[in-house]
Amino acid sequence: MSENFFNKFSNVFSRKKSKNNYLLHIALFAVTFVTTVIAGVDWTSGKGGPYEVSDLQRGIPYAASILFILGVHEFGHYFAALFHKVKATLPYFIPFPPISGFFNFGTMGAVIKTKSPIPNNKAMFDIGVAGPLSGFVACLIVLIYGFTHLPSIDYLLAIHPDYFSPTYGKGAIGLEFGGTILYSILQHLFTNAHEFVPPMSEIYHYPYLCVGWFGLFVTSMNLIPVGQLDGGHVIYSMFGEKKHEAIASVSMILLLILGTVGILDSFLNLNLNIGWSGWLLWAVVLYFFIRVKHPPVYQFEELGLGRKIIGYIAILIFIISFSPSPFIISF
Repeated sequence: MSENFFNKFSNVFSRKKSKNNYLLHIALFAVTFVTTVIAGVDWTSGKGGPYEVSDLQRGIPYAASILFILGVHEFGHYFAALFHKVKATLPYFIPFPPISGFFNFGTMGAVIKTKSPIPNNKAMFDIGVAGPLSGFVACLIVLIYGFTHLPSIDYLLAIHPDYFSPTYGKGAIGLEFGGTILYSILQHLFTNAHEFVPPMSEIYHYPYLCVGWFGLFVTSMNLIPVGQLDGGHVIYSMFGEKKHEAIASVSMILLLILGTVGILDSFLNLNLNIGWSGWLLWAVVLYFFIRVKHPPVYQFEELGLGRKIIGYIAILIFIISFSPSPFIISF
């Protein structure tokens, strides 16, 4: 009788805990929607708050696009985990306060948490690669839509009436998003010479281009082949511990170089436009929190040809989505 009572109590507690977790997921998603809407208004309008309620509708395309990309990425991990019978949480969306004048996108991304061991490197590979591949497809959808639905030049002139003035931007801090191979290819394929295509210094006013570019940036950050990043899972599963450690070490060195060059470029006004100080911070985070080496799995097997092809596709996605200088600030 006491055992039955304990089992019933455990089931009730588990249901209550599960219900609370669902509420947490929903609450975080709702708060992230609000913060990304406000961030979207800030980016697209080019002016800080306070905003009227009527202004907020301007941020909805931005918020919907960024949550779409983040959600698709994390659910890619989630469904791959379910396929391999690895227990995992639903995505936790992470809001970030869109402080006016502060450089942020209204969110710090989204994560899922595995709650049971991953049995082998094949499952590790599938779970690791499913997120960036899914998110990459979502980025393509958003970017292609953005390029094929560009507004006329009047849209930008409503934000910057002096855009064509010789004095435009002089004496002000300028921000330019760094180009990537893929972004350039899509722009070439889906735009033509008869329409105005915003330069990289203005795409943050265009929600779909801004979010699509940001999605590629996040995808490339996740595919860096270090530790337990998605790219780390892929490289470890494909090549094993020793090769992964070598590739991860080289990647860390390159991040340190890009970060250091970015800092020197900023402080010494070298105008190299190479590197970004944020890569140095990201290298520190990777070293101390995510670690360079990948932890071993219980069972390691040679991947089949199909998984290897997908792995090389993931590496290619990293190359064409990565920008050595994602944010170029000029004074």
